[in-house]
Formats: sequence, structure tokens, C-alpha cells
Amino acid sequence: MTTESNAMAASTKMYISWVLFSLSAAASVYGMKQAGSPRSRSRSQQSQQSQQSQQSQQSQQSQQSALQKALREGTSRDAGERVCTVDEHNRPTAEGHVRSEVRLQNLWHRATYIIVRHVTEEDAAKPIRPEHEHILVQRRSRSKDYCPGKLDPAPGGVVGFGESYQLNAERELAEEMGISSSNNENKMKRLFTFPYQDERVQCWGELYEVTYRGPLDALTIQEEEVEEVMRMSLSDIQKVTQQTPDAWTPDGRHALTLYLQHRHDRIVKRRLLSGYSSGNLDAYTVRPKPKAIFFDCDDCLYFDGWKTANQLTKKIDEWCVKHGLPEGEAYQLYLRHGTALRGLLAEGHMEHCEDAIDKYLQDVHDLPIHTLLSRDEELRNMIESMDPSIPKYVFTASVSDHADRCLKALGIRDLFADIIIDVKACGLVTKHSKEAFQAAMKIANVDDPESCVFLDDSVNNIRAAREVGWRSILVGRVGRDCGTSISSDDAEHEIDRIHELPTIFPELFGLEV
Repeated sequence: MTTESNAMAASTKMYISWVLFSLSAAASVYGMKQAGSPRSRSRSQQSQQSQQSQQSQQSQQSQQSALQKALREGTSRDAGERVCTVDEHNRPTAEGHVRSEVRLQNLWHRATYIIVRHVTEEDAAKPIRPEHEHILVQRRSRSKDYCPGKLDPAPGGVVGFGESYQLNAERELAEEMGISSSNNENKMKRLFTFPYQDERVQCWGELYEVTYRGPLDALTIQEEEVEEVMRMSLSDIQKVTQQTPDAWTPDGRHALTLYLQHRHDRIVKRRLLSGYSSGNLDAYTVRPKPKAIFFDCDDCLYFDGWKTANQLTKKIDEWCVKHGLPEGEAYQLYLRHGTALRGLLAEGHMEHCEDAIDKYLQDVHDLPIHTLLSRDEELRNMIESMDPSIPKYVFTASVSDHADRCLKALGIRDLFADIIIDVKACGLVTKHSKEAFQAAMKIANVDDPESCVFLDDSVNNIRAAREVGWRSILVGRVGRDCGTSISSDDAEHEIDRIHELPTIFPELFGLEV
């Protein structure tokens, strides 16, 4: 076995020993289950779990009290070190504060966080997957004034007064693990800056990523700061941090969550847009989980070379000619008012009453959909595999009856929420208006615009979605009106057909990247 293999095996043993230690309570309870009646075993288990919980709480309280005492007396490690304090917007204070004041008063300050990727030759040959990517995790020294003995997936340090983020990160990495970022193989990359606060910490952190390719036994650990270093896969860390969150530094866990989000976006090549949680790399935050998905109907859920759309346009033009308007006027009404219907009403060509509007919408959408569209098993399978906890809606500029017939023809009607959001539900406003999107949110009972995911083939609709804060995906890269390539800087992604959604939005399907 090589030196590297020996080192990795030793690190694995460290990790296993930690897991066994964290699960020792469960193991001891399991041992007691071998004797006594089920009732006595249950009572014994409950009693032991209660005692262990009380002992753990007492130990933590005692440790915290000792730390607070040391901070007040100025005897904690680096208590007098002057650090870079800031306001809530990350603007530095004039003179900074000493570390003990920062801890005791929970002052806003700057700190660095470093994801240390450990890549071996064997790792480099494997596909990019969380189980194949490893990072170095530190266990903090028990003499630290913050989270002593806790595991940290993004080690770094408090930025000193007058010190830059970059200089601090390079220094901490070299001091704590002996990794020099001046080495081209270990080059450090700044990813983003983020705010973090809880009852003990308020900081503006800057997260860096560095790739270490050397053997584990070549690391030089600073014993005053670090108790041990272990190598763990991203998939293992995600599982263990969820199972035993109290064993980890809370800000380190948050930094890891942000890193995984950023990593995910890089892999799927997601466009980062300003105005969104993950769009500002100088104030990066966790994105809200989608609460509703809105699909456009025509030329999005299906694409038939605009045959259905062209027939709809023809129907509208025929209606207008039949009612005394010149040929082609329907399109001019659309250009002037956003929809032909709004133009007809605004310019007095139609009576503004519900019966007249309903008759018009019925006439222009009277198409033999069953002969134009056919069942799409690939589409059905894709939608069925989506996260069932997220409701799906059809958000269309046409009427619900038309959309309903399209969904039935495609074989997917039963996969959507009962309500189809159509032109009438939006008060006859154009789909690319702020009012239409606000009406859709109200119908879907969603308050946060960023938790809405929208798929559409119209650049205008995508732009409107961006303006109200929805996340959008442009479906189709050729415009119907222009016949040439289209693109939208307001969309997170652009795809050729709806069936590609899992490749750019795998989290909607429970897929990891």
C-alpha cells in the first residue's frame, strides 16, 4: 500500500471513529436491548437517552460558561487581537475591535471560509459526482473561543484589522494546514462574499476554493488551532451534517450550503442574474426552494412548428375581417395594445361585456386540437418524475378550454393543478405585464416571486417574469415572428425543447450533480 493510500486509510479511520463516537449513545442503547422485556427495554432506552441528553447539555453549558469567563477576563486565546469589524452592510469600522469584544458583544466582523478540495489521481479520473469529490474537514482545537472541538467543513479565520480577505485566507491555510496557495497546483480562488448571523456570530464571510493534490501525511497541522483533519466526500458530509448538526460549526455548515449551491450552478451553467439571492456574489445567499412551477402551453409544452399558433392567428384575423375590420388589422391591434382582444375593446370594435368576450374567445380558439397534437410519453414521464411537492400550473395567454384540450391531447392533463391560469383569470391583461404575473402568484398562493419557476417561449414574457422576480427558462431558440435565433439575458437557462429540463434543473427531479 502506498503512502498516500496509508494516509487516506488513516483519515478514513478518523472519520469512522468520529461517527462511532457521535453514535455511541445509540450503540449503548442497542446493547441494552438484548435483555429484559420490551417494556423494560423501552423504559431503559428512554431513561438513558434522557440522561445522555441532560449530560450533553450540562457539558455544553459548562464549557460555554468557561469560555465566557475567559473572554471577560481577557485570558482566552488571542483575546487582545484587533480584528476587522464592520457594519451590517460590510463597511469597515474606523479602528476595529479586539477579539474578546467581538465575541462578547457579537459584533459584525469579517471572516474567511475555505473549501479545500482534495483531489488524487484516482479522483481526477472519475466523473463529477458528490460521492467522488472530497474536501478536507477540520476538527477545531478545544481551546478555541468559538465552537471548540466542532467539525468545520470550511476552515478559515477572523480577518485582522487592516488585513484583506485574500491575505487572511492565504495565511490561515498556510498556518493551520501547511498548504501554500502560492503553489500553482494549490491556487486559491475567491467564489463569493456572504452575510451570516445567529445568536453567537454576525459576520461577513468570504468563501474561497482551493485544490490540494498532495498526500494527507504532508499536511502540517497547527495543534493550537486544529485537533485533526479528515477527508470526506461531499455526499457523506451532506448526510452527516443533517444527522448530527450540533457536531459542526453552524457558520461552516452555512458556508458549505452556499458552496454546494454555487457548485451546482456552475455545473449546470446557470446564468447568475442580479436581483436574485444567488445573483450577487458580493452578498450571496441561499435561494428559496421553488413553490410553484408555471408552464406556458403553446409552443412550450409542445412544439409543432407553429402550426397551432398560426391557425390561432388566422382565426383571430378571420374574426376581425368578419366584423368589418380590414385584413391584417388584428396584428396591428396586437402591436398597439398587447393583444388583439384588448385592441378590439379599447378601440370600440367589440362590446365590453362578458358574453361578447366569451363568444370571441370561443370562436378564435375553436381548433381541432386532437388532430394537431398527439400523446407525448417522453413529456409525461418527465413531468411525472418531478418533485410532487411542488404544484405545477399552466400559465397561458389563451383560454383555459384551449389549454385543457392541449393537455389532454398530450396525455398530461392529470399531472397539473386543477387551475389553468388563462387570459380571463388575469383580467384580460397581456401576459407580459406585471399584473398577469401578480395574478398568477395570487392564484397559486405564492408570496415570494423568487420561488416561482417559469418556462416560456417568448422573450417578452421572460423579460416580464424577470421584472417581477420570477426565475425563468426560455424554451426554444428560434422566434416565431422573426424566424431567426432568439436569446434572453433575463433567463437562467435556454433550452431547445421542454424535454431538456432535467439536464439544466436537476434539483426539480431529485437528481444530484
